[in-house]
Amino acid sequence: MVSIPARKITKADLEAKFAELQSGASHTVADAKQKLMAAAAVGGIVVVVLAFLLGRRNGRRKNTIVEIRRV
Repeated sequence: MVSIPARKITKADLEAKFAELQSGASHTVADAKQKLMAAAAVGGIVVVVLAFLLGRRNGRRKNTIVEIRRV
């Protein structure tokens, strides 16, 4: 059953409610953005370290030793 409000809803009421909703949403987005940035930073560091270690291993396997002898 739908109840009828005792007073009319004014423009100010709507604006206040929308401002309240927007404030809560923007706060949630800010928190999520901060967590995402931290995760991206950690992921970037992991990728760089992994690339370094794989490149180092690959370089050691294909390393050519050149020996120079004087006659």
